[in-house]
Amino acid sequence: MRLRKPSSKELASLRTIADYQFGPPAGRLLIPDDVLVAVSPNTLRIRNVVWRGRILATLRAQDGLYSLSIEGAKLLNQGIPEPRLRVYVEGGVAEYIARGRNVFAKHVVRVDPGIRAGDEVLVVDEACRILAVGKARFSGVEIPYFRSGEVVRVRKGVGSSWLGVSK
Repeated sequence: MRLRKPSSKELASLRTIADYQFGPPAGRLLIPDDVLVAVSPNTLRIRNVVWRGRILATLRAQDGLYSLSIEGAKLLNQGIPEPRLRVYVEGGVAEYIARGRNVFAKHVVRVDPGIRAGDEVLVVDEACRILAVGKARFSGVEIPYFRSGEVVRVRKGVGSSWLGVSK
């Protein structure tokens, strides 16, 4: 993949996607002005959003939306008001989830009711520290009613290694 600076039109498009997927002001938070993009050599499509040598998000080919990295999740966690985009888990399982384990209903203490099944979510502890990123299996309205079962499929935890992109 080749890194390059996005055009102003591409930058606006990347921010629009983030605002659509996560709600404003996610576009400005997730896509800083000095961001770089990794472009696929075959299709010439943007695949990754890179900032300061780290991948913030990956554009998924199947739906054109973002899969967040831990670094991207941290930026959103700092700038998006609570509880939006978040699934809160009890402290006793924080270590396991940070290592990339999935979130089960019995460990959830609070959840954003605006989350829809399939949404990209931030998994945080009760102090709102990022533990992982993943995909919600159920809506934020449904999750509190479950007593068992997987409610977030974790893709990446903060305790597991993340491959960044160097310049």
